[in-house]
Amino acid sequence: MIEPGLPVAGHSGSGARWDGVDGCGWPAPAKLNLFLHVTGRREDGYHLLQTVFQLLDWGDTVRLRLRDDGRIVRHGPSVPGVAAEDDLTVKAANLLKKHANVSHGVDISIEKRIPAGGGFGGGSTDAATVLVALDAMWGTGLGPARLAALGLQLGADVPVFVHGRNAWAEGVGERLTPLTLPAAAYVVADPGVHAPTAALYRAPELTRDCPPATISDFVSGAPLGNVFESVLRAREAAVEAAFAMLSRIGRPRLTGSGSGCFVGFDSLEAAERALADLPPGLRAWVASGVERSPLLAALETYQMQRGARTGRVTTTD
Repeated sequence: MIEPGLPVAGHSGSGARWDGVDGCGWPAPAKLNLFLHVTGRREDGYHLLQTVFQLLDWGDTVRLRLRDDGRIVRHGPSVPGVAAEDDLTVKAANLLKKHANVSHGVDISIEKRIPAGGGFGGGSTDAATVLVALDAMWGTGLGPARLAALGLQLGADVPVFVHGRNAWAEGVGERLTPLTLPAAAYVVADPGVHAPTAALYRAPELTRDCPPATISDFVSGAPLGNVFESVLRAREAAVEAAFAMLSRIGRPRLTGSGSGCFVGFDSLEAAERALADLPPGLRAWVASGVERSPLLAALETYQMQRGARTGRVTTTD
């Protein structure tokens, strides 16, 4: 069965697109890691990373409705095996509510398109969208820097989604340097494997001592790969099969510590032609890279609409 927004190979389409705020629906874009190195480990056990985050024009939609009774209620299915109270969107709402001493509550529902465990940032982007949207809807006014600091408590990928810009990332993923990336489109594939992040980080064959790279290395095209690729390809036959099929159209890469993989192209048209050339049986689709998260555009639309009603307009930048 193919989820909405995830065409099979040979069928064009790039999933969800967003145009402002539809009611109280907020975009939660996926990401790709254009490379991922582990350079060491902190004393607290967290691994030190280097990566480049590329935001996409495809992802989930988070729908929010304010409540007067103060309750945070998650509607619809959560991630399999995750209790509602452990859902990252619920945690994000509760974290902001407690931090800003908010009396309101919220109903949360998510139109999921980002596959779990694929390395596309599905849980983190949903949590970031809840933080950014509720900061506006609840009127807490924390802004990106403080929201990103809160988001880091939920996951290392949350801050980049809060800031909404492509970035070079270091530390545990929270030290972000905005990065302008060339226009690109991607054939993205989901092998259907839920990769357990914690287990992969414990893998004895994982390279944990990559020499530090620089932004100049990345920009100049130095061969920077993903340290999880060899681990997953050896452990998961479906990932190896996806790489074999994607190799027919270009150089496949792994994203994050998940099983998702992708091939980059200079244009949307080239990516769509390549998608059509893939053999049947691979769940794949096309997505374009974006310079600025669609969440920021949705936030501006919400602020303009709210300002038109109240006579006061704020901006995101």
